Amino acid sequence: MKQLLLIFTLLIFGVSHQSYAQEKSEGLDARINQAVKPATTFISDIIFYPVTVGGHKTITDVSLDTNSHLLSVKLDNGATRILDLSKREGEGKSNPNIRLDHSTNILTLGDGTEMALNDSLDSKVPIVLFVLILGALFFTIRFGFVNIRKLGLSIDIVRGKYDDIDEHVNDPVTGDEVWHTLEGDIPDTERVEGHHGEVSHFQALTAALSATVGLGNIAGVAIAIAIGGPGATLWMILAGFIGMSTKFVECTLGVKYREIEGDGTVHGGPMYYLKKGLAEKGFGGLGKVFAIFYAVMVVGGSFGGGNMFQANQATAQFISLTGIKTGYVGAAFGLFMAILVGIVIIGGIKRIGSVAEKIVPLMAILYVGAGLIILAMNYDLIPSSFGQIWDGAFSGRGIVGGFAGVLIQGFKRAAFSNEAGVGSAAIAHAAVKTKYPVSEGLVAMIGPFVDTVIICTITALVIVIYNNGGHFDYGNVVDGEVLIQGSRVGGVDLTSAAFDSAIPGFSYILTVAVILFAFSTMLSWSYYGLQGWKVLFGRSKAADTTYKVLFLLFVIIGSSASLGAVTDFSDAMIFAMIFPNMIGLVVLAPVVQKEFHRFLEVIKGKK
Repeated sequence: MKQLLLIFTLLIFGVSHQSYAQEKSEGLDARINQAVKPATTFISDIIFYPVTVGGHKTITDVSLDTNSHLLSVKLDNGATRILDLSKREGEGKSNPNIRLDHSTNILTLGDGTEMALNDSLDSKVPIVLFVLILGALFFTIRFGFVNIRKLGLSIDIVRGKYDDIDEHVNDPVTGDEVWHTLEGDIPDTERVEGHHGEVSHFQALTAALSATVGLGNIAGVAIAIAIGGPGATLWMILAGFIGMSTKFVECTLGVKYREIEGDGTVHGGPMYYLKKGLAEKGFGGLGKVFAIFYAVMVVGGSFGGGNMFQANQATAQFISLTGIKTGYVGAAFGLFMAILVGIVIIGGIKRIGSVAEKIVPLMAILYVGAGLIILAMNYDLIPSSFGQIWDGAFSGRGIVGGFAGVLIQGFKRAAFSNEAGVGSAAIAHAAVKTKYPVSEGLVAMIGPFVDTVIICTITALVIVIYNNGGHFDYGNVVDGEVLIQGSRVGGVDLTSAAFDSAIPGFSYILTVAVILFAFSTMLSWSYYGLQGWKVLFGRSKAADTTYKVLFLLFVIIGSSASLGAVTDFSDAMIFAMIFPNMIGLVVLAPVVQKEFHRFLEVIKGKK
C-alpha cells in the first residue's frame, strides 16, 4: 500500500507542478487535464484493442454534391460512405471547396468546419464487445429467455410478495431443513448465523440503479448518437434486453458466494464468486488470479466511470448553466462535490442504500417525466424518429462509420450505462436480506430494463427529434464533443440543449438532476471500489480511510479533465472488468441453474 500511495502522491504532485513552464492563464483545470490525458489514452488503447472486420480501408476520394448536399467518402475497397449535410448551417453544405488531411483523416469543409473521419473508416470491433455480446446471448438462451418470461416475477419480489419465504426453517415444498447446517450457518449465502444481509430487495435495487441510472443515460446516450447516429439506439435497446440475463446470473452468484462478518457487514461480488466458485470447479489458481485482477479493475472503475465521468459531466452542466469559465471552476466545483460525497460514504452501504432509495426514484420521475412531456409535445415526429433509428441501425447512413460503427457505439454505451456483464451491480445486490440467491438475481434484471430499455430510449428519442432541425452532424465528434451552432459541447450539454429546446428553462432543472445523478452514482461506486480495495489491502480501518480519501481526490481530477480523457479512462476500466467476470459467469452457469430450479420450486409451494 505504501508503494501505491507513493505513486498516487507523485501523480498529484506532477499534476500540480508540471505546469510552471506554462502560462498562468491556463489555470489549474488545464494543468490537470494535460497531466491526465496521455495516461488515459494509453490505457484505453490497451483495453479496447480492436479486431478489424473486413480488412483495412483508407480514403481515396471525397466529393460533395452541391444539389443534394451529400458528401461522398470513397474507400479503397470500393465502398462509399455517405454524409448528409443538407441540414447543416453555414456554407459547408454547398461549398465544394473541401480539404482532406490524409495523415489525420480530418476533413475541412468550405466554411472552415472540421469533421473527424478517422474513428470509423475501418470496421473495428474491440474484442471485449465480442465477449460481452456472446456472453449475454448465451445466458439468454441458457435460461430460457428469463429476461422476458420472469420479469413479472421480478417485480413481485421487489414488491415484497415473497419476503416471508426467508422466514421458513424448513423448505416449504420438501419439508427438509435446508436452511441450517449442523454448525447453525446458512450454506452458500452466509457465514454468520443470524445475519441475512444489510438492505432490502428494494434498497439493493435502488443502490445498484443509482450506479447505473445516471449520466450514462444522459451523456452516454448523447455520445452514442452523436458518433453512431440514431441507429445506435436500437443496439442499445437490444443490449439492454440481453443484458438482463447477464445481470440475473452475476447477481445470483454475488449473493450465493458472499461473506458476512460477525457484525453483519456483507462482502460480495465477482471478487468472491470468481475465487470461491471457480475453486469449486477445480480452477482455484485461476479463480484467485481473476479475483485479484477484477479487484484492481473495480478500484480503477470506481475512480473512472463511477467518479471522474460523473464529476466531469456534472461540472460541465454547472458551467453551461452559470457561464463561469475560469481556469479553476472545475477543481472548485469538484472540491464541493467531494465534500458532499465524503459526508455520505463514511456511513457505508446502509447509508448509501438509505440515500439512494430516496434520490433514485425522485431523479427517475423528474427526468423521465420531462422526456415523456417532450415526446407528447412531438408525438407526430415519433414514428419518423423510430424510422431513422431502424434505418440507421442497419445501414449506418449519415455517419462515416457504417453499420459496424453504429453497432459498436450502441453496445458500448449500453454496457457503460447498465453495467450488465461488468459485475459491479453484484457487489451492491450481495448486501440484500435474503436466503435465496436467485431471488436477488431476478430483482437485478429490472436494472437494465429500467436503465437502458426505458430511460436510454427516451433520451435517444428526444435527441433524434431535436436534431430533425439539423443542429449537429452525426459522426462529427472530436474528443468526445460535437459541434452545435459553432461551439463544441460534450454529451450532457447535447442532451441539455435537446431538452431545453422543447421546454425552455429546463436546463436549470436538468442541472439539478445531473448533479443528483452524478452524486448517487458516485455513492454506489465508492462502495464497489471499496470492496475491491479491501480484497487487495485487507479490511482494516486504515485501508478503508485510504481508499475514501483517494476516491474524493479523483472527484476533483474528473471535474477538471476534458471529456475525451475522462471517457477513455472510464470506458477502459469498466470494460476491463468484463473479461474475468464473463469467463467466470459461463463456468458457474450450472450453479445458477440449480439455484434457479430450487427457488421456482419453493415459490410454487407458496402459491
